[in-house]
Amino acid sequence: MLTLTNIQKTFGIGTVNEKKALKGIDLHLDRGDFVTVLGSNGAGKSTLFGAIAGSFQPDTGSVVLDGRDITALPDYKRSKVIGRLFQDPLRGTAPSMTIEENMALAYLRASHARSPFSTVTKADRAGFRDKLSMLGLGLEDRMDHPVGLLSGGQRQALTLLMATLVTPKLLLLDEHTAALDPATAEKVLALTKSIVAENHITCMMITHNIPSALALGNRTIMMNDGKIVMELAGDTRKNMTTEDLLRAFHVESDRMLFSAE
Repeated sequence: MLTLTNIQKTFGIGTVNEKKALKGIDLHLDRGDFVTVLGSNGAGKSTLFGAIAGSFQPDTGSVVLDGRDITALPDYKRSKVIGRLFQDPLRGTAPSMTIEENMALAYLRASHARSPFSTVTKADRAGFRDKLSMLGLGLEDRMDHPVGLLSGGQRQALTLLMATLVTPKLLLLDEHTAALDPATAEKVLALTKSIVAENHITCMMITHNIPSALALGNRTIMMNDGKIVMELAGDTRKNMTTEDLLRAFHVESDRMLFSAE
């Protein structure tokens, strides 16, 4: 479904700030895989997502999605089939536009059957309302409210819904609950799990929370220094504890960067 082959990326080539961010990444995801991604700051996690989403062109290697080589495809074209959420709840929505207007933009951008210049129908708006009601946040009664008035958790839940209004081939979640309070983060994670499972979405999620990484999805990868240094799946992953994982990667010095709660 997704195949990355020898993805390499160096930023600031020839300068004092030269940084080899990705060092020959090889990774394959089958359709329906939910892969959690662990690693300390600077390990290359977000850069990996950038390579997949088309934020930049890799120096070498290829990105193949659903049998199509998209390595040279610009990010705005990939956004039709790749949904992405960021750590900052303020990203991914237009604050001065209403909830309905934001959802309409997301729907028309990702829909293959509609032009981005189309207008949403009465049936579309009813569908938006039904989807919003599933969040359990009362947003279906605030569709004419500017998104900028929403809380961080409400905006992140809305962004998650917008990214999956038209089921993407791949969903990238870049620490999308890290900026939320624990109770809200738990609710958004539960929504994530439900939406991904219900729509059978292939998903990758970056997190610093080891228990969440081992509990969600069916695979976990650990990155370090621009490389994938370990992958866990099946019984090995099921039986892995936080302490075992920290010990396996020799990252005792980075313990404060991870949440073991």
